[in-house]
Parts: sequence; structure tokens; C-alpha cells
Amino acid sequence: MYRILTSILVICLLTNAADAQKGNRLQPKPALLRLIDGNLRQAVNQYKVLMGRVPPGRMPKTYNANTDKLETSDVAWWTSGFYPGTLLYLYEFSNDTALLREAQSRLKLLVQEQFDKGTHDLGFMMYCSYGNGLRLLSDPGYKDILLNSARSLSTRFNPTVGCIRSWDSKPWHYPVIIDNMMNLELLFWATHASGDSSFYRIAVTHANTTMRNHFRPDYSSFHVVDYDTADGSIIAKKTAQGYSDSSAWARGQSWGLYGYTMVYRSTHDPKYLAQAQHIAHFLLTLPTLPADKIPYWDYNAPDIPRALRDASAAAVMASALIELSHYVQPGEGRQYLDVAEQIIVNLSANIYKPVVGSNGGFILRHSVGNLPAHSEIDAPLTYADYYFVEAMLRYKQLGGR
Repeated sequence: MYRILTSILVICLLTNAADAQKGNRLQPKPALLRLIDGNLRQAVNQYKVLMGRVPPGRMPKTYNANTDKLETSDVAWWTSGFYPGTLLYLYEFSNDTALLREAQSRLKLLVQEQFDKGTHDLGFMMYCSYGNGLRLLSDPGYKDILLNSARSLSTRFNPTVGCIRSWDSKPWHYPVIIDNMMNLELLFWATHASGDSSFYRIAVTHANTTMRNHFRPDYSSFHVVDYDTADGSIIAKKTAQGYSDSSAWARGQSWGLYGYTMVYRSTHDPKYLAQAQHIAHFLLTLPTLPADKIPYWDYNAPDIPRALRDASAAAVMASALIELSHYVQPGEGRQYLDVAEQIIVNLSANIYKPVVGSNGGFILRHSVGNLPAHSEIDAPLTYADYYFVEAMLRYKQLGGR
């Protein structure tokens, strides 16, 4: 009898714990869900405008409103996967087969990139595109393409340095940028898809080396760390797209937040969760984070508060915070979610989200690509669209996990 009562008590406690955990799940706000559904319907129509403008064999990059000119790239450019990836996200929302046909057509252009060993951005290029395609369509051919992409990316790993090389250009020796954290998701996926643990080892080694060398005591991040391949020592810590070597380039901070949140999801190692929480604390307590939570292009830009905003940094941060909110205690998760909600609401305003038919078909405007290089300044960007749509879809899934 004692054993029976003990068993019943254990079952009741486990049931109550599960019910409590379910009750603590963060719930979406109905008004924001309605706003998001309206945004996504508009985004579907916007991308149909963009579809009509993209030339065959090319991928969209940005748009110049002054000249009404769409700027495109070939498939070897690092942003080439975002356009088909966004189309697939919007197809997931709408079931509009016109979006699916366009996405599949553009995916065919990317096939050759699975063997491209000259770029560290195969995660962006292939996982954001074919990864979403595999998830939605279960095409076994997509799995093979992604595994080949992971193999190609792995060739850029140097065990002495402990990182995947970012650029091959001079004057760098062995540069590693914070953006590269995002490409690790492809390797974690490949581990599960193939059972080959070498992908996992490369990914966690890169994450550990980056955690050790890229971050300052306040958990802001350098953009570039340049290594010596002879012994793995650090030659320099620099920036390429930020205001200065010592500044906090906004999109780089968002890449770090998103990257370590994803690494925690992929490994369940609490040190990566702690890293993501530290980065989130740095961002959300920054005196130079604007009240509307749409970052300046660099948190140390000299002309704040007149500095340009970066909608792409905001979109990446919102998507990361929504995911991170699932992994922490409800009170902390609610704080993260509050900021993500603010970002989504403010990016939904007319200043950032133009009317359908304008902005060249892009969903968002006012992003900053590379200000020091005078490239894509205060402009729409495909990755701003991608992560904004991703953030909204993630928000719609709240309460269901």
C-alpha cells in the first residue's frame, strides 16, 4: 500500500509540475497577433511585387528608392539564400503556391553553392534556403545538398585556430567575424541528419573559441578577430563594418545573441545559455539602445541620437529574443519578449514598413549594410526581411511549445 501511495504521489507531483510548466509558458498578445497577420499578408503581396522585378538567374540584395533601381547579386554572394528563404516562410504562412514556385525556381540556382569552399556563409546561403525547403517540403534531394554544404563549410575549419575562417582576402591573416556564429546551425543540423560527430565538434569548438576571444568584459563583441595559424594566437581585434575597433557594431551584437541562443538549442549546454543571457543583458541595458528598441547602426556611433537606425539588427535581435525567452525563467523570458514585441510593433510602423507596391517590393526599409564602405546605407536588405518574417512566425508559435 505504501508503494502504491508513493507512486500515486510521484505521478501527481509530476503532473502538477508539468501543468505548472505549461501554465508558465509565455503567451502571445492577441492584438499583436492580429498586427502580425496583417504584416504577413502585406509581406506576401510585397514579395509578389519583388518577384516581378528580380531578373532570371539573379538574387535581390537591396533597392534604391531615388533611382527606382533594384540591386541584385549572383548566387555566390552571402545573402543569396535569404530571398528564397523568405519566400518559403511566407508560403508557410499563406499556402500561396506562387511563392512556392518562385522559391523552388530560385533554389535551383543555388544548387552549385553546395560545393563552394571559398565562403564561410554557407549557413546563411544554404540553410536559410534549403533548410526551410527541407522542413516544409521533405525533399530528400535537399538533405543531400545541405550535407554537401556542411562538408564544404567544414573545410574552412583550422584546428590550430579553433575556428572556421571567414575571409580569404588580404590584409587579414586568418580573420573570424562574429557573423560566423550564424553559420554553425548548418553544422548542428548536419550532425543530426548524418550522425557524423565531426560537424558537431567543429561547431562547438568554433563557438568556444569565439566566446573566449570575441567578447569584452561587458559582453559586447568585437567584429573581427585575426589569428596566427602557426599557433592560434591573436594578431588583432578589429572592425570592418562598425564605427571603430572598440565599438559595438549593432548587427554584430545581434548575430552574437542569435548565435549563442541557437548553439544552446543545439547542445543544451548551459554555458551557451549563460552567454546568450549575458549578451541580452548588455543589449537591453545599454544607454544607447533607443526607447523604441530599433538600434542605431553602431551603439557607439558618434552622432547619436542622429545616427542611422538599422532595422536588420532589430529584426535579428527580435527573433533571437523570442527564442531565448523559451529557455529561461518566465520572469526573465517575459522581459525578453517585451522587447521583441516592441521591436515588431515599431518595425510595423509606416516609417519602417512601407505600403504595398513601394520600396521595390522589400518588406522593411532603413537598414544599414556596411556604412564604412559606403554600401547599402539606409536601405532595404533581404536579411532584414528574412529575420523580421522569422520573428513574426516565431511569435505566432508562442504558447504552443
